[in-house]
Amino acid sequence: MLIKRLVSSFVPSSGFSSSGGPRILKTGDILRQTRTFSELDVLEYAKVSYDSNPLHFDSKCAQNAGFEAQIVHGMLVAALFPRIISSHFPGAIYVSQSLNFKLPVYIGDEIVSEVQATNIKESKKRYVTKFATKCFKNGGVLVIDGEAMAVLPTLAVEEASM
Repeated sequence: MLIKRLVSSFVPSSGFSSSGGPRILKTGDILRQTRTFSELDVLEYAKVSYDSNPLHFDSKCAQNAGFEAQIVHGMLVAALFPRIISSHFPGAIYVSQSLNFKLPVYIGDEIVSEVQATNIKESKKRYVTKFATKCFKNGGVLVIDGEAMAVLPTLAVEEASM
């Protein structure tokens, strides 16, 4: 199973009101999930993506290329971004994503991924939302950053469905 360990959290912007009603997404709000990738995750991802680059399976090959050990597919790690959005906004349409891969992710690294709402515009009863996207490992080392755009059916933040 690809989802071995997934923890989700919502970090409201300073203007967030926690009155008894639904949580409403505002510019500055951050949604986070934590994930640790296993060898099985890498194998299963390789099967569905047809990416059999030996850097992901052969430690010697990875070391010869300058890595410490075999690496997790960057796109597998980046798949956490749409996961965060869809788990909090069922029915969201993921429109675009830019990615900058800064450092490798190794099997067993704990990854904290986050999306931060940077711009929200209402359009035809839906919400076109831009997010800053980031993944960190080892307590705050940036491994991926970028931007995503999604069309949300609502700004009400649902509890993440795992």
